[in-house]
Amino acid sequence: MLGEADTAVADIEELSAKVGRVRQSIGRVIFGQREVVEQTLVTLLSGGHALLVGVPGLGKSRLVETIGVTTGLSVKRIQFTPDLMPADIIGSEVLEETAEGRRSFRFIPGPVFCQLLMADEINRASPRTQSALLQAMQERRVTAGGHEHGLPVPFHVLATQNPLEQEGTYPLPEAQLDRFLMQVDVGYPDEEAERTMLLATTGAEQQQAVVAMTPAELVAAQALIRRIPIGESVVAAILGLVRGGRPETALDDTIRGAVAWGPGPRAAQALMLACRARALLDGRLSPSLDDVAALARPVLRHRMALTFSARADGLTLDSVIDRLVERLG
Repeated sequence: MLGEADTAVADIEELSAKVGRVRQSIGRVIFGQREVVEQTLVTLLSGGHALLVGVPGLGKSRLVETIGVTTGLSVKRIQFTPDLMPADIIGSEVLEETAEGRRSFRFIPGPVFCQLLMADEINRASPRTQSALLQAMQERRVTAGGHEHGLPVPFHVLATQNPLEQEGTYPLPEAQLDRFLMQVDVGYPDEEAERTMLLATTGAEQQQAVVAMTPAELVAAQALIRRIPIGESVVAAILGLVRGGRPETALDDTIRGAVAWGPGPRAAQALMLACRARALLDGRLSPSLDDVAALARPVLRHRMALTFSARADGLTLDSVIDRLVERLG
């Protein structure tokens, strides 16, 4: 008879194989971008949301659509524009009259009522509209007309943002940025991946993603992730990394003078879950310090800000985070 530990190991191994099939299905459509795919899957397995930042034409929207297919999630897309209103996202109440003359309000759900929401160019909407997503992202419900409405389970937001064209955009408030478990920077593919993509996408037939996981299995995976054991050395590394990025508790004088404000406790929670999910992606039974180092940038880069003098000296957030990682040993 299997013990509890043996059952957990078997569950983790089974889930790792299933996630491997998800990655394989995504790889039929998305070429290269291994880290981007990995970080996005880590975000979903951790139960969080991701902000995909990259120039147009790198396949960000295609990636979201493909993930929706492979995981069986219901996907809806919102193109964020300056004239988008909160009701266009969460829905609104309309007054209806029956044949007997009775009037009542009926709530018409907006596109946020889905399992995977693609918020395209999220920084093009006004702060008022952006704030409509805050409650949905954090509490998995929305309020309209004084009534709360629960969102489907699971619920994830994958938002895209163009880092170059800033005219007519509204920077995301820090409170909303903190709701994203990761900021995934999407770069150009390498030459070999781009060659493969060129040949595969311009022919008469194109590969299609296939379903490799169900929404219920994803929810079960998210619960299993939280059961993966984590060593004390990894916990200490996460705490050291997060607390070392705050001016008030930084041990490095350079970092203390370069950082205007640092990551909060939510960053440590995100990093803990993400390290467990990354270990599972690699087929390991527990996370290591390598997971902390690999995920430090995407988890912390949108939860910190540099001082004006640090930016003037040419420092970047990634370089500061790398310095924090080096101090871990």
